[in-house]
Amino acid sequence: MAGLIDKAKNFMAEKVVNMEKPEASITDVDMKKVSMDSISYHAKVAVKNPYSVSVPIMQISYSLKCSGRVIVSGTIPDPGNIKADDTTMLDVPVKVPHSVLVSLAKDIGADWDIDYTLELGLTIDLPVIGNFTIPLSHSGEIKLPTLSDLWRGGEEEEKEDTEKVKEI
Repeated sequence: MAGLIDKAKNFMAEKVVNMEKPEASITDVDMKKVSMDSISYHAKVAVKNPYSVSVPIMQISYSLKCSGRVIVSGTIPDPGNIKADDTTMLDVPVKVPHSVLVSLAKDIGADWDIDYTLELGLTIDLPVIGNFTIPLSHSGEIKLPTLSDLWRGGEEEEKEDTEKVKEI
């Protein structure tokens, strides 16, 4: 009887290992918004679901590294589902305080950018298997805002606040 159970375990383990799983890739990282205290970058993540049912995303964890050190990290709990038999585009916001950017001054140099590595962990709930994390990594350069970007960012915030007051 023990031999039969071992064969069943091995059979299931082999099927699970060879089972098609969702795939993901970071397609782009862009500066989205500049405010007086931080800069928001957004990573675009394409997630392909091979299953005929939608799959829940449990959480997205992120870590932004510059000059070999983590400058910001966090998690986004329960960001939604991956569409069945389709590719779902996710927008992952990463907010970086200006104080952190000042500490990276030597990396900024003359070209006004920062070399970075963005690491994401996309944790999904797969049927039968349970929680499964897809690790992603993307390296590049983050362009920093100019003084005119900072002023425009403040003007946009004022405009948004004015529009909200008009709605009330």
